[in-house]
Amino acid sequence: MTAGAALGAATVRARVPVDLHRAAGRTAELVTFRGLPDDGEHLACLVPPRDTRAPLVRLHSECLTGDVFGSTRCDCGPQLDEALNLLAVHGGVLLYLRQEGRGIGLYNKLDTYLLQDRGTDTFEANRLIGRGADERDYLAAAVMLRTLGLHRVRLLTNNPDKVRQLRGHGIDIAETLPTGVHLTPGNAAYLEAKARSGHHLPVRGPETEVRA
Repeated sequence: MTAGAALGAATVRARVPVDLHRAAGRTAELVTFRGLPDDGEHLACLVPPRDTRAPLVRLHSECLTGDVFGSTRCDCGPQLDEALNLLAVHGGVLLYLRQEGRGIGLYNKLDTYLLQDRGTDTFEANRLIGRGADERDYLAAAVMLRTLGLHRVRLLTNNPDKVRQLRGHGIDIAETLPTGVHLTPGNAAYLEAKARSGHHLPVRGPETEVRA
């Protein structure tokens, strides 16, 4: 059995048009699914026009603290805005994946913040509460892409694990495009931990340098 055949089947549940202020007012479709391989209420945001050969795709893991409340402890909110701004120009797809705290959940994530305040990095804090450093699985993302008819994509990411997992699930990654490094005084340690873990963090100038 091929990797693609092993993914299982899903169907589109609903397509809802919305105007997105965070994507320059562009009209997009929010797409929900039936039959995904986990219980997460994952969402696809489709912004036209899309490159039919290899559309731009961003896998964004939910981060309530960063995406909604604008926490400066991470770079999640700025990465979401960056992705939506790029999709507003080029079109493409954002998969909003319900994987709070790298898969450990919101309450557990906030527990790890207390450990991080004592000097523990974000990955080790997950381990100290008895969870994996990164528990995210991208099988659902691959199923969502295939359900949308997308088998070959250009992936916006600095995380090599997303590339590895999607390819392992039969998605052809035609190109990997780096996200910016959204460095602030509040998230410097967080970004350094991501760099140590293997994330490719491009340097865009002195203000975005991250020590690996």
